[in-house]
Order: sequence, then structure tokens, then C-alpha cells
Amino acid sequence: MKNRITPYIRNFPGDMGSSVVVFLVALPLCLGIALGSNAPLFSGIISGIVGGIVIGVLSGSQLSVSGPAAGLTAIVAGAIIMLPSFEVFLLAVVLCGVFQLILGFVKAGFIGDYIPKSVIKGMLAAIGIILILKQIPHLIGYDSNFEGDQAFLQPNGENTFTGIWSGLARIAPVAVLIGVICLVFQFYWGSLVEKKGGWMKLVPAPLLVVLLGVGINELLKWQSGAFALRQEHLVTIPVASSATEFFSFFTFPDWSSIINKQIWITGVTLALVASLETLLGIEAVDNLDPQKRITPTNRELKAQGVGNIVSGLIGGLPLTSVIVRSSANIHAGAKTKMSTIYHGFFILLSVAFIPRILSIIPLSALAAILIYTGFKLAKPSLFRAFYRKGWDQFLPFVATVVIILFTDLLVGVLAGLAIGLFFSARSNFKTAVFIVNDNNNYLIRLRKDVSILNKRGIKSKLDAVPENSSVLIDATRADFIDRDIVEMITAFTREAHKKNVRVEFKTNHIKDHGFDIEVSTRQLHKKAEMIS
Repeated sequence: MKNRITPYIRNFPGDMGSSVVVFLVALPLCLGIALGSNAPLFSGIISGIVGGIVIGVLSGSQLSVSGPAAGLTAIVAGAIIMLPSFEVFLLAVVLCGVFQLILGFVKAGFIGDYIPKSVIKGMLAAIGIILILKQIPHLIGYDSNFEGDQAFLQPNGENTFTGIWSGLARIAPVAVLIGVICLVFQFYWGSLVEKKGGWMKLVPAPLLVVLLGVGINELLKWQSGAFALRQEHLVTIPVASSATEFFSFFTFPDWSSIINKQIWITGVTLALVASLETLLGIEAVDNLDPQKRITPTNRELKAQGVGNIVSGLIGGLPLTSVIVRSSANIHAGAKTKMSTIYHGFFILLSVAFIPRILSIIPLSALAAILIYTGFKLAKPSLFRAFYRKGWDQFLPFVATVVIILFTDLLVGVLAGLAIGLFFSARSNFKTAVFIVNDNNNYLIRLRKDVSILNKRGIKSKLDAVPENSSVLIDATRADFIDRDIVEMITAFTREAHKKNVRVEFKTNHIKDHGFDIEVSTRQLHKKAEMIS
């Protein structure tokens, strides 16, 4: 027990500092996603608390942060409109959690193992670019779109690029001043920490950025209120005037609608999408983890299931592992899961006791933090590195980035996966069969998995074998040979005597591949070496 607790004690300073960073990033995102989902604002706060504390405790991931996800906003918004009430929707969130528990127990977490690294890196780079593009309007004071939106088409009728153009026409000078100063300070502080290190590593730059942004705005307010930011450019959270009013923000599912078929359909839909996003998020976090720890995916699905059950029971939105907050957590220096848990408690305590203090934080300062996080995820060096790896790595990477940028995360990942599988199949197709000839001596070597895709190439070579030749078919390196290939070679062998072609095999277990022919038992090692 002591050995389990020791790492958390040893890493307390780093985890505490990074938890403050995640808290500052998560708070407006939770509120923004609730706003974009047409849900009560406090439901976003509840899901942030549950994602931090409940899932943080149960998860096997040391660095992942869970909370309300931008990828679910369209589904959630549609469900809330379609269902009779928000309380009925909460029942669907509970069912979502139950289905995720089932997925965890049937070990469905293996799905994440089939996502190529090029697609995961492309997803991270795309999120980074989206963060930069989506936060530029907030940096300059144009806050018409909700915080945390990641889709290309925005609820306000604009898209990622027109949103920037509209923002440039509605610049708030003080927001630009605060945003630019905070952004420059972050880059300066980051380079300073890299050079000098020491005690500076213990000070989270985003916390300094928030204090700097608040300080500039409060100074302007003190000198002349006319120059300070209006409340629409500051964090806005629900404020309770009493404990009774605070607890009234929590709502509960309407169990009388349990027989409504649409509730079950919504629950299953949320479970499938949330589980897939979580598995993608976990893969991304494990790639970013400096210690390269591996998260048990089935345990993660169970943790997410419990988290969604709790969130639905007390009035929260559905949860997933979220990349933006997880990335901020990693870049802030988190070492263990305690950072995630602390941030959940910070959200709870802040909205309960100091909501008015949080309402003085400029959104442009938070935008600067997210833009810096986006730059870390989408550095130009990452694109150069994948270009040097070759087209089979670069194309899936770039396709994932571009398609996510113009659609959404799931569509982009599926497209990148399809392109990655194409290159994988193409590579296997090329290396599965090796054919070479020396005069009238032919070597056909079958390697790895020989599929139906290789049939045409093998058949054309066999048909081209001239009379009075010798053919050696080497199947010792093949793990699998398609039945059609076996039958084709069998037919060729049986007819070979008509052209005076001698066919022999080099294999120790010829029956394993299903060849139903009589062959010589001699192993032609010397001939194989001579030809190859």
C-alpha cells in the first residue's frame, strides 16, 4: 500500500500545479460545451466534476482527463430537443454508462489497438490546428461561438474560417491587448524554462497567464471602466445566492420514461460514440505520455461507464476522455492521476465558494493558453518528421489532419484509418510473394499472408513458365495461404508434366496449407540458395 501511495506524494508539487492549469482550461470548456449542447450551464460543471473525481479515481490512465466532449454536442443537442425534457435526457446518459460498463466487461477495448500511430498523431495535430483557429476569435474578443466547439460548421451558421473573418471585423481592442500579451508571455516563459529550468518548472505558465490577464483588465477597470472588458468577454458561471439554490442546480433523471424506445436508442448512440472517442483519446494520451505508460482500455471503458451513470444521476452531460484537457495536463507537467482528481475538486470548490472571483477571468487570456497548447500539438517539426517516414506514413497522417479540420474527429479518424489500411494491405501485397528466375529455374517464395489479391500475379508468372523448366515453390515462410491460391498451384502442378515442367516444394509441413497433391520429399536447399 505504501509503495502505491509514494509516487503520488513524491509528485504532489507537479500534479498540483498542472491540476490548476487543467482547472482553468476545463471550466470555460465545460460551460461552453453545455451551451453548445442546449443544456443547462451547470450540467457542464457537473460533468467536469464527475470526470475529474469519479473517473479520475477509477481510471487506469495516469494523465487522461475526462469531461464533457465537443464531439458529442451535436448528438446531445439533438437528443435534448427530441426528448420530452432534460430530465428524460439524463436517463439516456445513465443508460449510456450502463452500456459502457457492458462494453468494458466484454473486453471491447481492443478496438483502440487497431488505430495506426500515423492516424493518432494526425488526430493530435488536427486538434492542435483546430484549437489555434477556433481560439483566434476569442483572442480578439469575438465570442459568438461557444468555447470548446471543434466542428468545422458552427452552430452560429459560420465555419472555422468565416468565424475568424467575422472576428476581425468585430475586434475588441482590450481583448486583443490581453490576448497578445498573454500569448507572447507564454512563449517567452516556455523558452526561459527550457534554458534555465530550476524553480521555474514548478510554476505553471497558464496560471501566470490568467493572473496577468486579470491584472491588466482590473487595472484598466480601476483607471477607467470604459476601457475594461465587458462581462460578455469574461468567464460567466452560474452563481448561487445560497446553499439551497446551489443544490437546486443538480437535477435527476425522469425514471417514468424508461420504456420510451427513443431513450434506449439515444443511450446506445451515446455509448458507442463516447466509447470510441475515449479509446482514441486514451491512445493519444499514451502517445504523449513522456513515460510511455499503457492504459488498460477495458478498465477505462468501465470507469467511463460508472462516470456517465453518476453524471446522469445528478444532472451532468455525457463524458469521454478529452484530448484538449489531457494535452494541457501533460504539457503542464502532470505525473500521476492525482492532477485529474485535484482539478475535479477545484471545479467543485470554485463554483460553490468563489464563483464571482472566477467571473473576472478574461476569455482572451484562456484563448492564449489554448492556442499555445495547440501549437505544442501541431508543431511544424511533426509534419516534417512524418514526411521523412515515407508516403505510407505521411498520407494517412495528412489525410487525418485535413478531414478532421473540415468535418469532425470521428470522420477524420475513420478516413485516416481507411487510408492507413490501404497502405498496409498494399505493403503486404507486395511482400507476400517473391518470384525470381535464372534461365529456366524459377523460385516462387510465399511469405507472410498470401491472399486472393496475390492470385493474379502468381497465375501470370506460372502461365509464363516455358517448357523444360524447373519450378521451386517455397512455402516455409508463409503463415497463411488463401485456398484459391492453393487450388491454383495444385492445378498447375498436376498439369505441369504436359510442358515437361518439374515442380517441387520446399516445406516441412505441406499439408498445413491445404495442398492436396503428391510431391517429392527432397528439400531443394541448394537450388533455392542458387536462384535467390
